[in-house]
Amino acid sequence: MASTLVDARERLSAPARLPSFRLLWLGQSLSLLGDGFSYIAFSWITLGLTQSTLALGYVLAFQAVPRALLTLVGGSLSDKWSPRTLMKLSSWARAALMAGVGVAGLAGSLTLWMLCCAAAAFGAVDAFFQPARASILPSVVGTEQLAPANALLGVAAKVSAVLGPAVGGLVVAFSNASVAFVVDAVCFALCGVCVAGIRPLPRPAGPGEEGPAGGAPPEPPLSLGARIRAGLRYAFEDPRIRTILAVDAAVTFCQAGPFTVGFATLAKVDLHSGSATLGLLNGALAGGAMLGTLVGGAVSGRPRIGLLIAALAGWLAIGTGLLGFVGNTAGALATVLAMGFGMGFQGVFGLSWIQRTIEGSVLSRVISVDMVIGYAVAPLSLVLCGALAQSGTAPMFAVSAAVLAVTAIGILGSRTVREMR
Repeated sequence: MASTLVDARERLSAPARLPSFRLLWLGQSLSLLGDGFSYIAFSWITLGLTQSTLALGYVLAFQAVPRALLTLVGGSLSDKWSPRTLMKLSSWARAALMAGVGVAGLAGSLTLWMLCCAAAAFGAVDAFFQPARASILPSVVGTEQLAPANALLGVAAKVSAVLGPAVGGLVVAFSNASVAFVVDAVCFALCGVCVAGIRPLPRPAGPGEEGPAGGAPPEPPLSLGARIRAGLRYAFEDPRIRTILAVDAAVTFCQAGPFTVGFATLAKVDLHSGSATLGLLNGALAGGAMLGTLVGGAVSGRPRIGLLIAALAGWLAIGTGLLGFVGNTAGALATVLAMGFGMGFQGVFGLSWIQRTIEGSVLSRVISVDMVIGYAVAPLSLVLCGALAQSGTAPMFAVSAAVLAVTAIGILGSRTVREMR
C-alpha cells in the first residue's frame, strides 16, 4: 500500500520537476487569478460609476460576446504560430488594457463607454489565450506525463478560480476597484514573463513540413477562413472527436443551469436554507473535482476513454436525478461531492486523450470548437433551467438526468468510441 502511494505521488509530481512546466503552471495560475480580478473589478467599478445593474449587464456582455465570437480565430492562429507566442502576446495585451483602465479610474476620467470598450477588447484578446492555454501542454511535457500534468494544472485552475474573485474582492474592499485593475495588470504581465520563459520540446517535422534532408516542399499557406473550416472538418469528421464534443456539450448543458439556478433553488426552496448552504454546495462540487483531478493524475496506465466518458455521463445522470429527490443538506452535499469527483477524474483523461491523439497542427482549432460549443450551450441551459425551476427542482434535474443518460447510451452504442484509449 505504501509503495502504491509513493508511486502515485511520484507520477503526480514528475511534471513539476520540469522548469518549463513550472513556468506554465505559474503563468496559467496568474492568468486565471487575473480573470477573477477582472470580473470583480469590472463589476464593482461599473456599479460604482453608474449605479445601474443594466449597465453592468452591458459591460459583461461586451466582454463575453467577443470572446465567444473570436475563439475559433484564436484557435486557428494558435495552430499557425504557436500557443506560446499567442499566450505571451495575449497576456501582455491584457496587462496593458487593465493598466489603462486602472490609471483612468485613479485619474477620475473613466466613463461607461470606456469600460464597455475595455471589456470588449479584454474579451477579444482573451479569446486568443484560452485555446492556446489548453493546447500548449504537449509541447512542454512528454506523452506519458500528460495526465499528471493536466491534473496539476486542473487543480491550480480550480484554486485560482476561487482565489481570484476572493482576493479581488478584498483589494476592492480595502482600496478601490481602480487599484484592483492595476493589480490585475501585474498578474497578466507576470503571466507573460512566465510564458516567455517556456522552452518547448523539439517536435518532428509534420506533414507538409520540410525535414532535415529536404523532402516535400511546404504546402501553400491557407487563409484564416480556410484554416477555421479545416479545423471544423477535422473535428466533426472523426466519430471519436464528435463524441468528445457531444459529451462536453451535454455536461455543459447539465452543469451551467443545474449548478447555478438549480443549486440556488435547491438551497432556498427544497432545503429551506440560506446562502451558506448554496456556498457549501458549490464548495462540495469544487472540492470533489479537485480530489478527482488529483486521483486521476496519480493513476497509471491509459483506461478506455470511451468507457470512462460513458461512465461519467451515467454517473452524473444518477447524481443529477438524486438531487431532485434529496431531502436534506447532508445528502445533497454528498451527492454533489461525488459528481464533482467524477468530473475531475474523467477530465484528466479526456483532455489528455485530446492532446495525445489530435495532430498538433490542428489541436488548438479542435479545442476552440469545443469551447465555442460550450459558450453556445451554457446560456441556453440557464434559460431553460430557469423556466423549469419555476415548477420545482425535480423537473429541471430530471431533464438534465435524461440528457446525460441518453448521452451515455449513445456512447456505448458505438464500438469505435467504446474502444477509444
